[in-house]
This record gives sequence, C-alpha cells and structure tokens, in this order.
Amino acid sequence: MDNGKVKTEYLSRISSPEDLKTIPREELGALAEEIRAELVRVVSDNGGHLASNLGVVELTMAIHRVFDCPFDHLIFDVGHQSYVHKMLTGRYDRIDSIRRAGGISGFPKRSESEYDCFGAGHSSTSISSALGFATADRLSGSDAYTIAVVGDGAFTGGMIHEALNNCKKDLRLVIILNENEMSISKNIGRFATSLSKIRASAGYFKTKRATGIFLRKIPFVGNALFEGVKKLKMMLKNALYGSNYFESMGLTYLGPVDGNDYEAVEKLLAQAKKLGESVIVHVKTTKGKGYEPAENAPANYHSMAPAVATHNKDSFSSVMGHALCEMGVDDSSLLAITAAMSDGTGLEEWRTRFPDRFFDVGIAEGHALTFAAGLAANGKRPCVAVYSTFMQRAYDSIIHDVALQRLPVLMMIDRAGLNAGDGATHHGIFDVAFFSHIPNVRIYTPVSYRGLVASMQTAVASAEPCAIRYPSGAENSSLIAHFYGDDADRSEIGIRCDFDKNEQRSAVIVTHGRIAAEAIKAAVELGNKGISVGIILLEMLKPYDESARLVIEALPQGVRGVLFLEEEIRSGGMGMNLLDKTSRFLEENEIRARILATDDDFVESVEKGSNIFAAAGVEANSIVKTVAEMLG
Repeated sequence: MDNGKVKTEYLSRISSPEDLKTIPREELGALAEEIRAELVRVVSDNGGHLASNLGVVELTMAIHRVFDCPFDHLIFDVGHQSYVHKMLTGRYDRIDSIRRAGGISGFPKRSESEYDCFGAGHSSTSISSALGFATADRLSGSDAYTIAVVGDGAFTGGMIHEALNNCKKDLRLVIILNENEMSISKNIGRFATSLSKIRASAGYFKTKRATGIFLRKIPFVGNALFEGVKKLKMMLKNALYGSNYFESMGLTYLGPVDGNDYEAVEKLLAQAKKLGESVIVHVKTTKGKGYEPAENAPANYHSMAPAVATHNKDSFSSVMGHALCEMGVDDSSLLAITAAMSDGTGLEEWRTRFPDRFFDVGIAEGHALTFAAGLAANGKRPCVAVYSTFMQRAYDSIIHDVALQRLPVLMMIDRAGLNAGDGATHHGIFDVAFFSHIPNVRIYTPVSYRGLVASMQTAVASAEPCAIRYPSGAENSSLIAHFYGDDADRSEIGIRCDFDKNEQRSAVIVTHGRIAAEAIKAAVELGNKGISVGIILLEMLKPYDESARLVIEALPQGVRGVLFLEEEIRSGGMGMNLLDKTSRFLEENEIRARILATDDDFVESVEKGSNIFAAAGVEANSIVKTVAEMLG
C-alpha cells in the first residue's frame, strides 16, 4: 500500500493514452481488473458514481486505444462515468482526491485536463456539443474525430433527438450508444447477432463500397439500380431485424455488440473510425460489471455517499415522499411526477402505493412541468419533484405554462443550496433568484421535517404555483433546537427568531435554509467580541411583501445593522428582494444593511481543510467580518 492506494502493475505505468497503447492486447484483461478494483476502493472511500463506471471499463480502454485524444475529442454524456477516462489520462496519481476538497472533479472539467474537452454534469447534452466540435473541425479542415459516449437513459431527453436531427453524414462523428439499462434495442436473436458480426467486419464495408461503385457505373440505369437495391436491402433488413431509428435519420449504424467484450468493442470502433463519417456504435454494457453487489443492484451503487458520511434513516427527500403519500390517501387529485429520479427525490413509496398516479417522464424536466401544467389545468394537483440543479432546465415551462396561467403545480426543489460532493454542476444556488422574479409563485424554505410537511399542506391548500426548496440529507437537530426549542407548534410557517423583540441586539442576521447554522456560529463569536446578534430564520420567502413585513415587525429596538445572508447567488436573491422591500424602513431608522451571498459566480473546488460555505465566502468567519464592518 502507498498512501492508501493499491500497488498496481499496469495503472501505475499509464500517464497518457499513448502508454495504454503499449500494453499488449493479452494483458488488457488484467488492466481492466486493476481499474475495477481501484474504482471500488476509491468510490467506497470518497463517494461518487460506481455502477456506471464499472460498466464502461473496456469501452473506455478501447476508445483511448483506437482514437488519439486529446487531438480527437472525447465527450461523455452527464460525465459521471468518466472516472476510468481520468485514470487513463494522467490523473491516476490523483484519483484518491476525486470529489474531495482541492481534488479532481467527479465530472469532466475543461480546466482540469486537456483530455476533458467539454464539461458536463447534466444529461442529454453530449451529441449537441459533439456536433459542435465535429462541425468546427470540418470548417477548419481538421481530420480529428469527435466521440460522444451516450447512455440509453439520455435518449429520454429531447436534446438528444434535436441534435440527431441536425447530424450530417459528412462529419467525423462517432456516437457510442451505451445501452446498460433501458433496452432501447429489440431483443437480440440469432439473426441480429449474426448481422452485427457481419457489419463489424472490414470485408463487409469493402464489399458494400465496391458494390455501390459498380452499380453506379452501369450506363443509363446505374443510379436508379443502386437506389433500388438500397431500398430492397432496407426492406429485407427491416422485415427480419426491425427498423432502425438511426439509419432512418441517415446515420450509419454499427452493432449492437457486447460492450464488456474488449475485442469486440475495439474491432467495432476501428471500423467506425475507418468510415470517416457520422456513425452510431451501439454497445451493450453491464452496470456494476465485475463487482457483484453493484451488478445485482446497480441503482443502489449509482451514486454512493462517502464512507465517513453519517447515514440517517430519514432525509428531507424521504420525509417529503412519505408526507405526499399520506396526503394522497385523502386527496385522489394528487399526482407525482419525476424526471428519472424517483429514488433520489423520495418518490419510490408513492410509485409503489399509487402506481396509477405516478409518472416518470425520463430526463425531460421541461416536459415534466408543462405536463404538470396540463394536469393542473384539468383539475388535478400535480407534485413535481426535481433537484434544484435540474429544475433550471424547466425555466421556460415554469414561466409560460405554470406561473402565467397561475396553475396549482407543487414544485419540490430537492438538493437546494451548495452541494460539496458533485461540484459546480450540481449546486442548487440559482432557484431562489429565478423563482423570485417569476410572478404568481410562492417560495417556502423549511429547515425542519415538520416545516417541510407544513409547507406542503399550506401549498396544496393555497391552489397556487408553489416552490418548496430543501437541502440534501437530514435535518440539523441543533438548528431545530436553536430556533424551535420546546415550541409545540413547530409546524407553523413564517419566521423564527432566536431573540425577543424587547431584547437589545446590535445586529440581526436574516437568513434561510441550512446556512442558518453558520449564522449561529458567527453570532457566538460576535458575542464574544461584545457584539450582540440576533437571527431571523425565514421559512417563507415569497411573497416578499409578506416576508418583509414579518422581518420589520420582528426587528428589536435599537438594532444598528441587518445582514441578509444566503448560500445562493446574490443577484435577484432573497437578500436583494428583501432589502428592496425594507430599505425605506431601514433608512428612516438609520439601520445599516448588507447582503452576504454567493458572489454571482460558480462555486468551484475548495482548498483542503475548508468547507463549501468557505469556498462560497459565506461561512461563519465571513459573516463575523461583514457584521463587524457594517457596524463600523
């Protein structure tokens, strides 16, 4: 062992794909075993995506042996299956730092390596970006290839099909359809298997080209004869094998082939490269390959928490799902919608108990919200549960289809706020700003399970579009104790204060969500410096007229400064909106005001020893400094 890393015979020798190409073919199986062992070890310690990475070991090896990256461009859809790619492109010596503070990203990242030509984090973007690369190469006269690795799940997203519709035959574009779960293709029988083997052979394409040239050279009837033979071939193939979506769009299709059979994959990719045109390469891989627990239950090993993480039985997601089920028993109009995230958003219980009222629309968030709007317009009460980072993709649907028509759609915004593990692509820091300026939408930000349930009940009763945002993981028990104490009526939605209005406070921090814990730390430190600070916790942000009124009513006599604190972006956020609504009162009472929020930037990786709040500049130390400066 060396710094916790297993000593490897092959991986330790690979600092670039060129090193990979020097390994004898007969030893590649041993390399694949080393890669899988390291994946299990690292992801078990750091958390991350395991099953998908185990499934693409042979595929990634073959790509880097057949193509010449970084001259050729390799793009992963989502990018959560890029760990093997990172190991083979000079980052194996840093693989233990993946997803950790100061370490390498769990997704492709342009600033991290020249081999990561395009950043990712959301699904269904790969073919659009790959099409951009391939088109730019054609216009520049480059003979580089662009390779896009796309899981079958991504094909539930509309962008994939929009991009395919724009693919041209004359591009050096290789689209690898990695089928690992959804069985897009028809079941492979003997004929289909035989056909795929024939089409993977060099002789097939040589004969196909020669036949085409011969037929076209026949005087007078050559072109017509060629087209007739082509149509007859397509009719026979469709009758025996079934029609092919990709070939119907004018793209060459190769496969399907066993994506965990290294020899077969490399052979097919080599043929795709020789064609020098837009090609679909269809491989079938096994999620969790080589690790029995992940093979048997790949969903459980899709995204894993770090080994040091504390595992709570309950989470905001699970509490939301159970509460919705309890409400659904008495209200048959309630429906649940997810965008391929039923487990992650806590809707598995609903799926089981109310299958007729459960809808998984795939990776299509915009469709999910407009679908919900249609349901709501026809008398139903849809609940759409989506991660904050993915809700961004439904922005237009929220504005035009839900809010404009004031339809009662309940939007449950999971993973709200900063999320350390997955980095900038998965922070939920934009939803407050974009919901704040959309008319007719109410925003709730509960910090407790009871507050979450109460928000849901209030939202459903309001018959208006409502967004309820909550963080990942479990509620913070010390936060609950600080603001709720022994209060029996913990479910009331509004504001919470940790001071009495008649008490003296030099400054008040107005905040919402889990960052209130940082405010508590700062208040203690400021108190040690002789500055008395109170905290107002908002559980409802919008309507801002209402929340501003509650804040003004709660401010103690003699307060000299108010700090609006949040872990979301500053522009258009809670701080700006409440400062606008309270500015006249604050000015008339000579109360200074500041906003401390994520500074309109993407929060990238943080240095070791720091936390995600420090990376965003909103941790306790920054709060202490800002309050002290505000009071002068």
